Amino acid sequence: MSDPAITPATDPHAGQETLEGGASLATARAATILVHGRGSTALNILRLKDAIDPGDVAFFAPQAASNTWYPYPFTVPTRMNEPWLGSALKRIDDLVARIVESGVPSGGVLIAGFSQGACLTLEYAARTDRRLGAVAALSGGLIGPPDLQREAVPGSKVGLPVFIGCGDIDEHIGLDAVERSAAFFDTAGATVDLRIYQGMPHMIVQDELDAVRAQLAALTNSSTATR
Repeated sequence: MSDPAITPATDPHAGQETLEGGASLATARAATILVHGRGSTALNILRLKDAIDPGDVAFFAPQAASNTWYPYPFTVPTRMNEPWLGSALKRIDDLVARIVESGVPSGGVLIAGFSQGACLTLEYAARTDRRLGAVAALSGGLIGPPDLQREAVPGSKVGLPVFIGCGDIDEHIGLDAVERSAAFFDTAGATVDLRIYQGMPHMIVQDELDAVRAQLAALTNSSTATR
């Protein structure tokens, strides 16, 4: 198996651009980090903004090196996807830190992604100690092989809204991975909204966008997102 055309350096995603949209951080009541999928771009995922923006939200879309966050499927042993995976998680965390430093608390930050970006979103949410505002995974699952022994710490994600949507005939994301991910966050105390769409392949549907918009509307109306 050959590696993709990304440089296997210690931090391969360092120096990649981040696109911005929506409200400025100076005035935003909430912020969203949108994570693109394999072979896609920051510009492409940022186009979801108009469908999910309730207003007063700052949007950020980081770009992966060579349009790929990590080279191999999300179900292989995680060591095979290093150092790209660690670099990708660092990109997200650096963005969250920047948002928090601007005055929007981490409780006012939603992270959402599609496909590979959805997997990365769930993985970041599972690993981070930051109190996030919400998480949305559109066709994705936690990163790692099916037999990975991963114990959720009960109460570690209490109240975190986690939306996971996926089609039952998705050719890239197996329902077993989706269900394991939902169970992990449920055990950790998150408020999980799992929606399996009958007859839906690897794509995004309006119901998912409506769900993410509702998550953002709740954040902008929440005291945790008030400056």
